[in-house]
Amino acid sequence: MAHYGFDRLHSVFALFWRRDSLFWRCVKAMLLPVTGIVFLAITWRKNHGGRQDDPDLEGGRPGKDCKAQRGEESAEEEDFDSECYRVETTDDFYCDYDSTWETEENQKDAPDRTRQPAADRHYQFSRFERAAGDMQNYRRNYPVSYVETYSRIGALYTAIINCDDMPNLNFYLGLKSSAPDGVYIHEFHDWAGDYDALEHVHTYIQWLFPLQEPGMNSEATPLTKEEIKCFLDNSTAKDNLLKSYKLMLDFYGIELCDEKTGEVKRALNWKGRFENLNNHTHNNLRITRILKCLGTLGYCHYQAPLVRFFLEETLVNGELPNVKDSVLNYFVFAVLDKRQRRCLVKFAYLNYDQKDEFVWCPKKFQNIWSNHANVKATNGQA
Repeated sequence: MAHYGFDRLHSVFALFWRRDSLFWRCVKAMLLPVTGIVFLAITWRKNHGGRQDDPDLEGGRPGKDCKAQRGEESAEEEDFDSECYRVETTDDFYCDYDSTWETEENQKDAPDRTRQPAADRHYQFSRFERAAGDMQNYRRNYPVSYVETYSRIGALYTAIINCDDMPNLNFYLGLKSSAPDGVYIHEFHDWAGDYDALEHVHTYIQWLFPLQEPGMNSEATPLTKEEIKCFLDNSTAKDNLLKSYKLMLDFYGIELCDEKTGEVKRALNWKGRFENLNNHTHNNLRITRILKCLGTLGYCHYQAPLVRFFLEETLVNGELPNVKDSVLNYFVFAVLDKRQRRCLVKFAYLNYDQKDEFVWCPKKFQNIWSNHANVKATNGQA
């Protein structure tokens, strides 16, 4: 009887300690978030629980040469630095988490935020406000406490489990396969045209477009600061990222027609791909991730052309109705270059169906643009 009990106990231990057992998969899935809670608590206490707001790093982070690559500003472009574009916290549809219209001056000494009654009672504004917090967190390169914490956790996790402190870079160099699928970067690029796989496999997007924040794939590791620096200095990694971008553009029915500027257009297969994109809204999350990754890993000048494309398709051409809210709430505000982002918001307002309230910028700016449009129309310039 005792021998029988020992055999059962031995079998249990063998099951738990086998290398590829369920136990180790559970440990791998739970170690990172559990450790994260401990580190976050320590960091919060260290900072006295205060909010650590970095200066707005839009256009001033890895890949920060957006302005140099976008070319000279058009003579027709709005002077967004003029006095009339100074944002006030009392403005109708002012958003506490959107720095698009803030200047360096009012960023340094922001007064107490006061949301206006019109914003309080508008459902669409509430949705935008929730999204704006996430997008500004990204544009500001994430709060220092969050990034440092996750970098330390990520380094510890990968060192213990994978013996690899730069898994995303090594994946892009072809030295490591993705997890849990076990696919190398060149093999992913062979998925071009395999739309069923690209649609229904949900664990590859975190590897093709890594971010400094965790995703739904627990076996993909967030980018670290050191990884980003090494990635930006590696032409092979950047070339492979460009191939990944083209792969996903084709999946969405879009073609990159200028690698220098990032200009895109409809691909020949756009009708079928647009239908798929409109019917499978989880792709909106994927596109948001792609835009963030482009800004982080050296292709920030590709952001605005892609967002402009989606604005034209949704607001001007009437396509992709199930993508429109994500374009306005997320895609536009992923653009790091502040002037380009402002131009995109203005374009969105001037092409928005005015039977609905436009909540994505302060009301006073909308009045300025409407007055300018009316003057042009009166003078026959519209």
